Amino acid sequence: MNVVKGSDVGHQPVASSARRHPSLADVAVLAGVSHMTVSRVINDSGVVRPATRERVLAAIESIGYRPNTAARALVTGRTGTLGVVTLDSTLYGPASTLYGVERAARDAGFAITVASISRPGGQAIAEAVESLQRQAVEGIVVIAPHVATAKALEFAPHGVPLVAVGGAASPVPAVSVDQYDGARLATEHLLSLGHKTVWHVGGPADWLEAAERERGWRETLKAHGVRRPRLTRGDWSPRSGYQAGKALAGESSLGAVFVANDQMALGLLRAFTEAGISVPGDVQLVGFDDIPEAEFFNPPLTTVRQDFDEVGRRTFHLLSEQMNGGRPGSEQIPARLIVRESSGAA
Repeated sequence: MNVVKGSDVGHQPVASSARRHPSLADVAVLAGVSHMTVSRVINDSGVVRPATRERVLAAIESIGYRPNTAARALVTGRTGTLGVVTLDSTLYGPASTLYGVERAARDAGFAITVASISRPGGQAIAEAVESLQRQAVEGIVVIAPHVATAKALEFAPHGVPLVAVGGAASPVPAVSVDQYDGARLATEHLLSLGHKTVWHVGGPADWLEAAERERGWRETLKAHGVRRPRLTRGDWSPRSGYQAGKALAGESSLGAVFVANDQMALGLLRAFTEAGISVPGDVQLVGFDDIPEAEFFNPPLTTVRQDFDEVGRRTFHLLSEQMNGGRPGSEQIPARLIVRESSGAA
């Protein structure tokens, strides 16, 4: 995976005695076939007998031949490289989305070049897309969980296959986890335990996923005829969850809390412990994401799981359809509630 961040690249002298890389001609000699036959096998073009194909592939493997991708691109128009635009973030959701896309692309034989942006504005998106286009990527994935990022896609260039990830109302084909339904599952789970209402610690208002989780919580309470308590908001970090927990600790009616991500739920647990509030004895808690550490919280955290591997597979599928001339629609992946001890269940 290549990461584009505008760094300087130094040049190392090449020793004159460096070993020559195996060439297409070497493969042809070893396999006992013509240059054209080797080219057909490498580029998967033309008719080649199965036995001959196997012999060429065995020769390639034997001498460690690696095709010249630049030369192959001139012949086939394909570079075997995809571009990804993503926020420069270590947050679990965007990072896991990137890894899921990378795995799916790698499994299909594609390399990934990443353009990281520090701010999700329209100009940053346009510059990142332009940078990737200059590298002749075959398609571009934009990880777009932010309102500004999704809006910038309205001005995405035509003619380049492009898929958004996380953009619930994206103007281009998109793949997203059903954040709304995940919030509904979390809220209904807590209501089913006998609570009169469910409090919510939301994420940043300008994040699409936070808005959808908040909407799912709000409309689920309304559907059950339950009063909605005031919303507390954080910034996805454990520290903001800790501050939200301190603010909620004084609420006499507090019995159940749905937190918009697991990292804020971790901070909430710390604040409740300091305030002498037992989870799940006094308050029952549900998070969102199912980060790898969630089952090792004290107590283990009930949470909503997002399948980022499936997100990656679906994203690559939509991009591949576009690269082959198709016009795919958007796809949504179900969320899944994982019940653990923080909501009073084993």
